[in-house]
Amino acid sequence: MIDSPVIALFKQLINFDKSVSQPVYIQVSQQIVNAIQRKYISKGTMLPGTRVLGQLLKIHRNTAVAIYEELASQGWVEIIPNKGTFVIESVLKKASITAPSQKINGANTYAKSTGFLFQKSFHLASTVQLTNAMYTINDGKPDLRLHPVHEFTRWYSASMKRKTLIKKWDSPNESSCSLFQTQLCNYLNTTRGFHIKPNNLISTRSTELSLYIVSQLLIQQNDVVLVGRLSNYASNMIFQQAGATIKTIPVDTDGLDIEYIKTHFIKRSIRCVYICAHRDYPTGVKFSAERRLKLLELAKEYEFAIIEDDYDYDFQFEGSAMLPMASADANGMVIYLGKLGQSLFPSFQTGFVVAPENLISEAKNYLELLDKQGDLIQEQILSDLINEGEIYRLMKKNIMIYRQRRDNVCTLLTKYFATIAQWKIPSGGLAIWLQFEPKISLVKLAEEAEKEDLFLPKIILYQDKNTCAIRFGFGHLDKDEIATVIKKLKKAYQKVTLRKMEK
Repeated sequence: MIDSPVIALFKQLINFDKSVSQPVYIQVSQQIVNAIQRKYISKGTMLPGTRVLGQLLKIHRNTAVAIYEELASQGWVEIIPNKGTFVIESVLKKASITAPSQKINGANTYAKSTGFLFQKSFHLASTVQLTNAMYTINDGKPDLRLHPVHEFTRWYSASMKRKTLIKKWDSPNESSCSLFQTQLCNYLNTTRGFHIKPNNLISTRSTELSLYIVSQLLIQQNDVVLVGRLSNYASNMIFQQAGATIKTIPVDTDGLDIEYIKTHFIKRSIRCVYICAHRDYPTGVKFSAERRLKLLELAKEYEFAIIEDDYDYDFQFEGSAMLPMASADANGMVIYLGKLGQSLFPSFQTGFVVAPENLISEAKNYLELLDKQGDLIQEQILSDLINEGEIYRLMKKNIMIYRQRRDNVCTLLTKYFATIAQWKIPSGGLAIWLQFEPKISLVKLAEEAEKEDLFLPKIILYQDKNTCAIRFGFGHLDKDEIATVIKKLKKAYQKVTLRKMEK
């Protein structure tokens, strides 16, 4: 049996990795199925016994038994007592394609690259970085551990039992406004000072999808889009992918410099201006009421659109959040982007766009193409949370926790970084703009931090001839973690400065 063709085939064909999460018996059984599908092993072939298979693959006999039992359960083999295991014609058999030039040991591989050319996108290069560090600083995301898991289970179950949900699935193209659209409209009118109707908004999976749809409607090749000097990397990628030419505008203590726009641009030379509703990203600087009004006036005079991104409305610690510019827009110049449910799990968050009806009508056409079905269960849950006031309770509860974390971060920064960095206590948001003075190499700081088991992703590092700062997101860290992270950051800073002095 050792010299049989099947044994020789298995030696060439079967490879597995014990370090991956998928069990060995699944890995091997899938490869044998692949060989049967490709006609490398024909119907009626007797496979090696479990003892021989175990010796061949250097696996326990119980694992070999599990391999054949898995094949049998899928209908690829028949195990006959006292006779052996035989390949049969599976009822689940897929059409087999055997490329004449393909080698047997290539049966379990897939091509790493295409055999044809396609257009790559430089603007959509991934910003994802992998790390093994235990601690990380992000750009200001909430803490998933604060989310009420058990309550979500109850809400989800209740939504699934509603008879109206089945009706919506059967009729996804209803022309009338859904309950969710009506509830969301009421919620925004109450919290943002709007006077909108359901035909003034669409809901999307995320603010990124919202901005993508808006950019497709607004931007043509080489249209000029104005953003703050240090702006949101994700929105910039979306604009550039749409063909925009991005130009940066200075940002001072009152936000975007409107006078700069007046002196450097002329009427109809700007397609749109992207701003953050409350706090500039990444610096956290508040956009003053005076400049908001000036920007609205200039938009009407110069005939450009304003995209107002309200990315962190849910996290206002002192006073009330300033009403968005869109709430005072009588001329239809503002497109308002927001996010609902930041106190919930990410999968229960939803983005939305508020704009004049004619633009929303076109945006719906894009949304129909990109995400026709949507998430009806999510919409039902959010409708219930708004209607029952639960969304307000969750926001209020989490705001108290995040305010305590902000205060704790600022206290520890004063203790460890008072003489080497500057920052302002933010009135809202989940990040602090930490500026180092004197300047250091932030790349080296990130390298030393990772040696201390602290990860600083490149998206939070901002360094040029005028800037040396990090966007210190603290929302995801509890009290003990904040203390650990700041101590590790200080230790990494000391190593960088020590090496600089030695040189």
